[in-house]
Amino acid sequence: MTEGKPHGGSIWTRPERAPRGPVPEHSRAKIAAVGILIADADGLDAVTMRSVAAAVGTGPASLYRYVVNRGELLELMADQARGELDYTAAADGSPTARLLAIAREGRALYLRHPWLLDIQAVPVPGPNAVTFIEHTLAALDGTDLPGPARLEAVALFSGAVRLIAQTAIEQSRAGRDAIQWQAELAAYLTGIVSAGQYPRLAAALAEAPTSVGSRSQEEVFDSAMTKILAGLLSSSTP
Repeated sequence: MTEGKPHGGSIWTRPERAPRGPVPEHSRAKIAAVGILIADADGLDAVTMRSVAAAVGTGPASLYRYVVNRGELLELMADQARGELDYTAAADGSPTARLLAIAREGRALYLRHPWLLDIQAVPVPGPNAVTFIEHTLAALDGTDLPGPARLEAVALFSGAVRLIAQTAIEQSRAGRDAIQWQAELAAYLTGIVSAGQYPRLAAALAEAPTSVGSRSQEEVFDSAMTKILAGLLSSSTP
């Protein structure tokens, strides 16, 4: 979790290099890249000022010239990871198709860097987070959603991608994949409704297609996101 902010505002409102003084030996990008490598290998708890400083080749005290605390280090890492998003597939098509392309990119990003789920949102977005917002808003071109509703849609869209990815990651950490989980859940619920105490649940299960349990994680994700997007865009022009 992101640590408390000190006095001095956001790291994004401070220049990377002071107007005077020696040229920094390292950059924010390099420090963030090192932190990402550590988090990918050993989890977010392994990312400390000391571990990152050692990997960069400097002392912990020197690292404070670039970030004022671990919280800012995590902000740098999260934003640099978001720079991996590729919006090429979202350049054309309907709003639903464009948003689904961005959603797939977001899901893949979380699967590559599951530690992103452990970093809280910060009040001031970094440059790559702002780029994400811009591309998501661009995907809403052609709808009649007003500005405030578009910003709300971006927030809900981002949250949905995060939540679905989190479910998949938690299943993976528990040693299960989506297909196995679906099969176990279906068997469990079928056993519960067999006694007749939950008639509506029994009816819903009876109408569920038998192929659901054999769908890939990607197909399940696309299906869920398509339904969510239909709701988000319901008040707009198709």
